[in-house]
Amino acid sequence: MSRRILVIGAGFAGMWSALSAARLIDQHGRNDIEVALIAPEPHLHMRPRLYEENAAGMKAPLTDIFASTGVRFVQGTVDRIHVERNEVDMTDAHGAPSTLNYDKLVLATGSRLFRPQIPGLAQHAFSVDQVDEAAALEAHIGGLAANPDSIARNTVVIAGGGFTGIETAAEIPARLRAALGANADVRVIIVERDKEVGPDLGAGPRPVIVEALKSLGVQWRLGAAVTSVDANGLTTSDGERIDASTVIWTAGVRASALTAQIPAERDALGRLHVDRNLRVRGVDTVYATGDVAYAATDDEGNHALMSCQHAMNLGRSAGHNVAADLLGEPPIPYSQPKYVTCLDLGPWGAVYTEGWEREVKMSGAQAKALKTRINTEWIYPPGTGRAEAFAAADPLRVVVA
Repeated sequence: MSRRILVIGAGFAGMWSALSAARLIDQHGRNDIEVALIAPEPHLHMRPRLYEENAAGMKAPLTDIFASTGVRFVQGTVDRIHVERNEVDMTDAHGAPSTLNYDKLVLATGSRLFRPQIPGLAQHAFSVDQVDEAAALEAHIGGLAANPDSIARNTVVIAGGGFTGIETAAEIPARLRAALGANADVRVIIVERDKEVGPDLGAGPRPVIVEALKSLGVQWRLGAAVTSVDANGLTTSDGERIDASTVIWTAGVRASALTAQIPAERDALGRLHVDRNLRVRGVDTVYATGDVAYAATDDEGNHALMSCQHAMNLGRSAGHNVAADLLGEPPIPYSQPKYVTCLDLGPWGAVYTEGWEREVKMSGAQAKALKTRINTEWIYPPGTGRAEAFAAADPLRVVVA
């Protein structure tokens, strides 16, 4: 009887999980283990690039690579995971319900932007979290010129001064001027509740970030949180009113809600605790990877971040190990001790750091060239040829970008 590895999610971790599992099964010449992947559509959304222009086109097709590697794509959305009977309830692309069984499950459903219950936030704030949301923001900015000239029309507020907020803020001045005219008096303001911009990035790259944002004309309000949003702007916790026709929310993400259906320990972000092989602790049939996994990267106490950099290698490891589990082969423990960051700073350039202390190694145009390679080459799927795809899915191939 054929057995099935079921991967939920076609993001970076899900795609690489499926390819890595198929690779090991192929190496053993087995045709009695199916790798199936469920996702709403057969595309990899290039989420790390959604702060850029042309967001609607930030998708990479996966149909051909799945076909060449023998991964069965199932179009639909998982509604319920039944761990006790190794089944999932799903709704297919036509809205019809069905049930799919599995022998081993890989949960790779990623994360979503966290939107707290702030008055007006859901109705009036934009985001760059998903392709459709980033495309809606782009269309909104493109249409601003049709509105009367005003301070609010010419102002964009980015709520959240973390990685995504900084990358978005650095892009916006040029995009606003492209929409409103080169001589438009535009304002771009970051609102960050911490006392420093880029609080999670640490002190290492901060001087570079500050220099770049200042040169681009970006302002910031620190030590204040957003307390309400409306169609004409927002109010902060220290009572400041900022008039703005455009508010972009970037403040934090949470793991997929499907993690709550796995009877296991989760961290404050909703990520499932996994062992070094990425099996969910206490649930032998389920592996978690990417943004839904609270996974140690090394023996020094560091854990994977919700980032493309970690998701790609987490996916390769989870896919290999879930297949090894069914094949009776020894696993390859997940390990990713090298950590880097490359933060896009718009027309100014970028900043590249190494290590968890984020020591700056490169900045300006040189770092921008590296960031461009990362965003346009390294994070994309491999070619659709079977041999090329399997070579790229090797869990011992460490990707640090």
